[in-house]
Amino acid sequence: MPLNRRKFLEKSAVTGAGVALAGQAAAPAAHAATDTAASAKRPKRYSLTVLGTTDLHGNVFNWDYFKDTDYSDKAGNAVGLARISTLVNEIREEKGRCNTLLIDAGDTIQGTPLTYYYAKVDPITAKGGPVHPMAQAMNAIGYDAAALGNHEFNYGIETLRKFEDQLDFPLLGANAVDAKSLRPAFPPYFIKEFRVHGARPVKVAVLGLTNPGIAIWDKAYVQGKLAFPGLEEQAAKWVPKLKSLGADVVIVSAHSGASGTSSYGDQLPYVENAAANVARQVPDIDAILVGHAHMEIPEQKVTNEQTGKTVVLSEPLLWGERLTLFDIELVFSKGRWEVESVAASLRNSNTVVADPKITKLLTDEHEKVAEYVNQVVGSATVTLTTVDARYQDAPIIDLINKVQEDVVKAALAGTEYAALPVVSQASPFSRTSEIPAGNVTIRDLSSLYVYDNTLVAKLLTGAQVRAYLEYSAEYYVQTAPDAVVDVEKLTNANGRPDYNYDYVSGVQYDIDVAQPAGSRIKNLTYNGAALDDAQQFVFAVNNYRANGGGAFPHVATAQELWSESTEIRTRIAEWVTAKGVLDPKDFASLDWKLTRNGTPVF
Repeated sequence: MPLNRRKFLEKSAVTGAGVALAGQAAAPAAHAATDTAASAKRPKRYSLTVLGTTDLHGNVFNWDYFKDTDYSDKAGNAVGLARISTLVNEIREEKGRCNTLLIDAGDTIQGTPLTYYYAKVDPITAKGGPVHPMAQAMNAIGYDAAALGNHEFNYGIETLRKFEDQLDFPLLGANAVDAKSLRPAFPPYFIKEFRVHGARPVKVAVLGLTNPGIAIWDKAYVQGKLAFPGLEEQAAKWVPKLKSLGADVVIVSAHSGASGTSSYGDQLPYVENAAANVARQVPDIDAILVGHAHMEIPEQKVTNEQTGKTVVLSEPLLWGERLTLFDIELVFSKGRWEVESVAASLRNSNTVVADPKITKLLTDEHEKVAEYVNQVVGSATVTLTTVDARYQDAPIIDLINKVQEDVVKAALAGTEYAALPVVSQASPFSRTSEIPAGNVTIRDLSSLYVYDNTLVAKLLTGAQVRAYLEYSAEYYVQTAPDAVVDVEKLTNANGRPDYNYDYVSGVQYDIDVAQPAGSRIKNLTYNGAALDDAQQFVFAVNNYRANGGGAFPHVATAQELWSESTEIRTRIAEWVTAKGVLDPKDFASLDWKLTRNGTPVF
């Protein structure tokens, strides 16, 4: 990368000047405006294709590091940038490379052991450190721009800035601003010109928007440094600017879902999943590449409330399973280009093989990470699994809570809080995680705790613990006492994801799913006696939940007693390594059960 690139991007971020690339090759005749006598009376036309990925989460190869084998799922999907590269090559060949633009909607550098390894084990921030595998792959494929995702901030701003430096394209974030000056901390937009024979160039602008929830989820890294205003207000600020700079086409790359909902309740005045709101409220946007929600949206049409024009949205699932294509038709009339139509579709990466160029480029990095995650750290006396963990108290989740309790107790030893009882929360993140009997590896433990969360200790009362449990129990679908229980329909009420359901260890309770939400926690006890609402507890909680992720009551505003930067996943590995043997008698406890009118469901 040229040495002056970072300075250019910083200047761009401060002044609002976009990144402009001109001098593209002339378009092939099939796409270029015609200039023959026969067609002189017809308006000139141009076809442009914008390609998009999102939520790659560190997937380069079609490989499952947690299972040490090729990736597979029930739907037959394939993952990874190596296959996306093949799709991109095919479309560039089909459409003409000079008629395509490739963008991403964020969440790139977190999500697999590959990304963890180059953030923590062999970090890109070290002096003379490696180039991030995702930077290598995306540079080789030829991305034009990418929006910031919330997970870009998981390893801190230093890691993010180093990753940014290693890219040959800009990371966009119009609503990622300096906390004091409120000026953009990243380039807000990118502009590229496409030459057209016989007419002025087509100017395409990409506006990048990220998620306001970063202020909550990665508070420890960004508080006082960066702020994240709402997508709607920032799009309303920047889109007119792009039009004034001559943009003929305006694309928004938004790390924000289309549902209009938020997972953080009323903690922020901004909507988490605001992409459709942006389309409705802000004029002059032609298409939005949607991210964050991990949904598959081939094409969604939204009518702008001010202009009545259609805005086309598309979200290509996640992990490189799909590639979005926005096919945009323009017509040159009265000295200017106008968008005549936009159509979105998806290409499936399971229809192609990996691009050998990308495979060869990153084989060494892949093999290093595979060796790392297959290190043996202990042995298990029995197989532990999460298969039933979302509706039955599973020892494998008790392991997480036991580790968190032990770490917090050790951290608070000798303080004024040392005598308080410690309770802990953990979620059944995965439905397929398994620690097999016999040798236990880092990948086994990583599959149990797939997020890079860290540990926090908060101070809660018994009454607050009760309210916390009631909120968690909303995860279950109300089920009549005499109804047949279908475990596939028992959970995820109102779309609540598994990671927003919490076990709490150290207390005992029943969850009566025959009762309406808010009245389900029964027989709540501590040390064999009814829970005292005034009793104080130290609550061991992950940083996502501690900062308000999932909008659980009380925890975000509770007094913080201690926190650390070591990942919970690492603490679990350390605990197992120290024990040597993973035996349920050392961590399993029956803390809760599902009931209906007092009768156990299972």
